[in-house]
Amino acid sequence: MKSILEHIKLFEENKATIIHLWISNDNTKIVLRKYNIDNKLFLKDYAFGILDYYIDVVKDQAQIGNCPVITKLLKFLQNKNIKSEELFAICMGLKYALIKFSFTQNIASQELLEQLNYTLDENFKGVLKQFSTSYTDVQNKLHISDDIIDNNVIMSSTDLKGIITYVSQAFSNISGYTKKELIGQPHSIVRHPDMSKEAFKDLWQTIKSGKTWKGEVKNRKKDGGYYWVFATVSPNYDQDGNIISYSAVRQDITSKKEVEKQQNIIIEQSKSTALEEMITMLAHQWRQPLQATAMLIQQLTIEKMIDGQISDETLQKVTDDTQKQLNYMSKTIDEFRDFFKPDKSKENIKISDLIEKARDLIAYTLRVDGIKLNITIKDNITMDLHTNDVVQVILNIVRNARDALMSKKQDHKEINLIAYKENDDFVIKISDNAGGIPEDIISKIFDAYFSTKKGKNGTGLGLYMSRNIIENHERGFLTVSNIENGAEFKIILPINQE
Repeated sequence: MKSILEHIKLFEENKATIIHLWISNDNTKIVLRKYNIDNKLFLKDYAFGILDYYIDVVKDQAQIGNCPVITKLLKFLQNKNIKSEELFAICMGLKYALIKFSFTQNIASQELLEQLNYTLDENFKGVLKQFSTSYTDVQNKLHISDDIIDNNVIMSSTDLKGIITYVSQAFSNISGYTKKELIGQPHSIVRHPDMSKEAFKDLWQTIKSGKTWKGEVKNRKKDGGYYWVFATVSPNYDQDGNIISYSAVRQDITSKKEVEKQQNIIIEQSKSTALEEMITMLAHQWRQPLQATAMLIQQLTIEKMIDGQISDETLQKVTDDTQKQLNYMSKTIDEFRDFFKPDKSKENIKISDLIEKARDLIAYTLRVDGIKLNITIKDNITMDLHTNDVVQVILNIVRNARDALMSKKQDHKEINLIAYKENDDFVIKISDNAGGIPEDIISKIFDAYFSTKKGKNGTGLGLYMSRNIIENHERGFLTVSNIENGAEFKIILPINQE
């Protein structure tokens, strides 16, 4: 029982999670719904008591097959004329919950699963024996349980040289090899060339030292395809403490890896789009000082033509003014360069400084377009944030508001930014007077590749990445709603992000 005892505290601390997995199991839900068994009643009167009893059995504080709560549940279910296979479904729901919880916590190993199976099966054997007089019926149901594990858990065992001695049906199914083709072969039969030799070297060094290895592995299928698993590989021992074999339990994470791959593509596309937009803004920022510098140079030419010479006073003034313009241009280069530096760690920054960085990057563009930007900072607190990421989100929202306003033929164009503290959150609210977002698309605007800028080079990545940044990097929320005259975005940032 060593493996279960090592993790029993984790089970005790997460009883609510395990119970939720139990009652949300499809088979459990079907039975409870069929006999109109209220979830709250099942939880209150039976579920927690049964799980507590199981934990006590593992801790050797209770005897298998002697649980008053289970006896009480049996009487309740028998009064409803429930069938033995339906009782079995409820019992197996707890097993699936414990196994699923073990996988989510990355503690699943073949030893742990075997111990869970043994303890639960022995207990359920007594339960089913009370319910059914047919011992054969009990055994058949337990065999069904074993088949379910075999068909759904990707397991294998190897000898000390890595030769496969056992595989589950689930392993056979995902790899495309039959059990006969796998058993007796080295585990490298499913090794994918994308996996480095160093990864497997680390795996073998770990398990040979008596420790458990965990990690993501890309495997090759028989047909040349691939699949990803999160593997937990552990050594097995004889009575003298010598390692005699190795066992591995795996979770299929192919879908997760495909999502990550797609996410990386989206992020790269977003970076490219952001770079293009920032270069455009830089060009706008430089246009005014370049024009001013050209006029200063023309002033020298005009004075030379009129007076025949250039006075020292004029030369000094032109030189000073030109230097001011060049300094401004240099400052904008620094700002844009800093903006594209990756935020490796959070920065302690005042909200006013954060918003000023965003304003400096887009103020000239808005001024040229005749759009008034009103900024109100009600609570100027200091927060730990990925500064450039949050600035990018503010710019994305303001640029979208600018585009919406420019598509409207109205004289008064306005964007309002209000920053304030609200309970345990800090809110940056950005609104416009562009008329709002059509109700039939407002629910889609955070979707990847969804864009309202048809024919205007809209990629649909800005708001998608903005929500991703706020939710995943800052642990906050990004929302949108229509107000009286336009759209309103709220960036909600938790003040305490520990």
